Amino acid sequence: MSLRQMEYLVEVVEQESFTRAAEALHVTQSALSHQIKALERTVGGPLLERMTRGVRLTVMGRAYFPHAQLAVRSARQARRAALAAGGAESGELHIATVHSQAVGVLPEVCARWATARPGVRLVLHEYATTEELDEQMARGVADLALGPRPKDWPGPVTVVGQERMVLVVPHGDPLAARESVRLAELADRPWVRCSLEPVVGSASDGQEQGRGGAQRSGRRWLDRECERVGFTPRTAVRTQHSSTAVRMAAAGVGVLLTAAHELRGLDCAAVPTDPPWHREITVFSRVEPTGAAAEFTELLRTAGSVEPSLDALT
Repeated sequence: MSLRQMEYLVEVVEQESFTRAAEALHVTQSALSHQIKALERTVGGPLLERMTRGVRLTVMGRAYFPHAQLAVRSARQARRAALAAGGAESGELHIATVHSQAVGVLPEVCARWATARPGVRLVLHEYATTEELDEQMARGVADLALGPRPKDWPGPVTVVGQERMVLVVPHGDPLAARESVRLAELADRPWVRCSLEPVVGSASDGQEQGRGGAQRSGRRWLDRECERVGFTPRTAVRTQHSSTAVRMAAAGVGVLLTAAHELRGLDCAAVPTDPPWHREITVFSRVEPTGAAAEFTELLRTAGSVEPSLDALT
C-alpha cells in the first residue's frame, strides 16, 4: 500500500471516472487500473465498483476512502508547509471558509495578499454551513479555515477579529432611521432565519453572549435572547445561505440578524442591536501555521481588527 495508490484512488472517486482521473494524473488508464487493483489486493477486497457510466465505492471502499483522502491531503499540506517554511516564493495556500466570510472578509485580504505574495496562489474552499466547514477541515481539505470558533477542535485556533452583528431591514422600514433597536421591540415582527446564525452556549447557559464564548453545540443566539425578553421569533422564511437571507430581508420579508460585512454594496439598512453584539472570527488548522499560512493568518488578524463603518456598507 503506497501513498501513490491512495492518490490514484482519491482521484478516481473525485473524478467519478478512470479516464478523467488518468488524464488529471498524467498516467495511462492501464497504469491507473493496475495500481488500483494492487491496492485492492493489499486491502483485501474491492474498493470500487466499475459501472457502465462511472464508478462508485463499495462498502469496503466507503470505509477506506476517508482515511485515504486524509492521507493524500495531509501529504500535500506537508509539502506546502515545507516549501513555505523554506522561504519558497511560489506555490499554493488552501483556505476553507463559509460563504459569508468568503464574500465579506476575504476579498480585501486576498487583494492585499496578491500584492504582497504574488507567487503564492490562494485556493478557496467555500461551504454553506459551519458544520460542513469543520467536517471538511477535519478531513484535511485546506491549510487554514476561517470562520466562527469550532467546537472541540484539536488543533490551533487563533482569534483574528470580530464581526459586528446587525439587524437588516429595507430602507423604507421605520427601524432604518434608528441608531439601535432592542429585541423586545421586535416581538410582533416576522424574521428571516439562516442556517449560519450565531450559536451560543447551551440552553441552560447563563453567560452573556458575544464576549468570545460562542459554541455551536448550544442554542441560536436569536432564540435565546428573544426568549429572555419574553417572546419567540416568528419565522417568515428560513434559508441555507446568508446571501439569500440578506436579500430576503432587504425585500421586506422579515427582519434578519447577520454580520455587518455581508451587506457590502447591498441596498438595505443595517441597524445595531441594543446592547451591541459581536461574534469572534477565528482561524483554525490541524497543525500550527508556518510560513505562508502564518503570514496569511497575521494578515487576517490585521484586517479583522478594523470594524467596518455601517454607512460604508450599504
